[in-house]
Amino acid sequence: MLSTKTYISFLTLLLVTCTAMPQNAASQDSPPTCEKKPHKLESNGQVRVDNYYWLNQREDKNVLDYLNAENAYREATMSETEALQEKLAAETKARIKQDDTSVPQTERGFDYFRKTKDGLQYPIFYRRKTGATDETVILDVNKVAEGHEFCTVGGVEVSADSNLLVYAVDTVGRRKYNVSVKDLTTGEILDDSIKEVTGNIVWAEDNKTLFYTRQDPQTLRWDKVYRHVVGTDAKDDVLVYEEKDEEFSVYVMKSRSRKYIFIECEQTLSSEILAIPTSTPEAKPIVLQPREDDHEYSIDHLGEYFYIRTNWNASNFQLMKTEEAKTEKSNWQSVVPHDEKVFFEGFELFNDWLVIEQKENGLEKIRMRKWDGDEFHSLDFGEPCYAASLAATVEPDTKVLRYRFSSLATPPSTFDYDMESHEKTLLKQEEILGGFKRENYKTERIWATATDGTQVPISLVYHVDTPIDGTAPCLLYAYGSYGISMPASFSALRLNLLDRGFVYAIAHIRGGQEMGRQWYEDGKLLKKKNTFTDFIDCGRHLVKTKYADPNRLFARGGSAGGLLMGAVANMAPDLFHGIIADVAFVDVVTTMLDDTIPLTTSEYDEWGNPNVTEYYEYMLSYSPYDQVEAKDYPNMLVTTGLHDSQVQYFEPAKWVAKLRELKTDDNFLLLKTNMTAGHGGASGRYERYKDAALRDAFLLWLSGIKE
Repeated sequence: MLSTKTYISFLTLLLVTCTAMPQNAASQDSPPTCEKKPHKLESNGQVRVDNYYWLNQREDKNVLDYLNAENAYREATMSETEALQEKLAAETKARIKQDDTSVPQTERGFDYFRKTKDGLQYPIFYRRKTGATDETVILDVNKVAEGHEFCTVGGVEVSADSNLLVYAVDTVGRRKYNVSVKDLTTGEILDDSIKEVTGNIVWAEDNKTLFYTRQDPQTLRWDKVYRHVVGTDAKDDVLVYEEKDEEFSVYVMKSRSRKYIFIECEQTLSSEILAIPTSTPEAKPIVLQPREDDHEYSIDHLGEYFYIRTNWNASNFQLMKTEEAKTEKSNWQSVVPHDEKVFFEGFELFNDWLVIEQKENGLEKIRMRKWDGDEFHSLDFGEPCYAASLAATVEPDTKVLRYRFSSLATPPSTFDYDMESHEKTLLKQEEILGGFKRENYKTERIWATATDGTQVPISLVYHVDTPIDGTAPCLLYAYGSYGISMPASFSALRLNLLDRGFVYAIAHIRGGQEMGRQWYEDGKLLKKKNTFTDFIDCGRHLVKTKYADPNRLFARGGSAGGLLMGAVANMAPDLFHGIIADVAFVDVVTTMLDDTIPLTTSEYDEWGNPNVTEYYEYMLSYSPYDQVEAKDYPNMLVTTGLHDSQVQYFEPAKWVAKLRELKTDDNFLLLKTNMTAGHGGASGRYERYKDAALRDAFLLWLSGIKE
């Protein structure tokens, strides 16, 4: 293992407390230590003492001083990699086409598309009349972002008459958006201004009514739906629906037919959907199917029917339909029956065609058939591991399906597929510059045997010149929560490592849904540890099969995947030479006991309710922060954002402070806090290149690769 002494032997023995660190410190030769302020936490008849609980005070100067001290220490420690970081960021920028245009999407007589331009951080939204060449800027995000270090835009949607544009802007990273309306005929920004909402906005069909969701100011749970009429004061907006169950959140969307506004109420294991006709937006919402425990469903509408994806008597979900006037499930009729071997992910409705998305043996499948036909036919993707998904096809009166495809070696590609003739048309493939050739990279799909005998798929990519003989450095990535499957998709940001001899691997561990619904069920609640042991077993398998140098095996995960990193660091600290934990959810028990923290109450069915002793004790047994102990840990780079609304910055900060106190090694432990961003990190594309370069430089540095 590399030690800090190898690189920074000049370090002094002086340790300073975070309260003594100057806020704008430019360098830090020794790791900061954080003041211990014991705080008792009582639950389930037990008392835990959290010495770093006080770091949750975001506005406290001492907290900010500590975070800045850690940033300064990281910069000083990695100072010898600065040139490498600049080189990596420059290589990434040189590979990605800076002046680019997206594939146009046609809606109501206009083609909508986005452009990026060299030197500009953010996209510019355009439109033109279908068949014409003259194009008009409808929204320049670069201008919206002027004066802000962070900016993200959401909720971009045009009214039915194509004259009004609504959009939402977050300039903090806390996911509190301010909504504006623009008149596209005059270019004027209207007086309508809705402050600090979610960014989830939908137009009715009357060209003046907007539906949007508002979050609880403390927990940030999306709990209310409002109706706004353009030209009126937002303080007069009408509350349409309020979700009072703290385990549920709400959002709004429009049906495929544009006939209904749906209010979707969701909890981990239960759903309820209400509908409002778009022709009468002031109407009271009607419940389509009342919520029930363990019943999840989603709905769309076309023609005379509602179509329902449901797990009612179908653990892997099925597709059903019902007449508009008979929406309760006793009236539902089967369209695509349940299949124990195939996970039903979603569907798209066309006037003459039904298209479904499924996952079979861990791989995405897109199938389609005519409404008056019997047999589905499937798209053939021709690679061992890949990512494929439906792209937005707004108008249902077509026989042409648009989809996206990429693999670990094939850049993102957008196709149109004629469902009758079976003809594929490549509309656009992301252009990778700098001499990139797809044939220079090899992809594979292998299987690791987990501790309990379960076969876990691993997707792999590496340069054809990289030897698979146990000498190559390897980065293993995973997520493993919420039933979210990790696609084997392309990333230009990954090429810096691949071209320097790395093997990149994705472990499709339990907790996702790659292998069906049971794959998720076996990686949550009281089976959560399967997620961690699967990942460890995948790492050991990569070493055993010589895809990884045992001394240069690395791990990375973010958010709930950061929880995975924390658990793995505690359970198998000698397996990985280095770990990158991004926006890591590591203080599981304390967070889940605090119902004032965003996302807590809605996730009891994912992690368990720690107010129940059985769940409390199980969560405590793997919670990374609680399980830190006096022993050696791998080299670690931990990242967070000060304004993160999903995983609060203080979880990674506390974790690093406790690791510093207890770990017995002299390996690197580095914390980066983005002081102007939230959960997703930097908003500008060039800043994201720099963030990626930092992570890559950390891995290359530890691997002994200097250029």
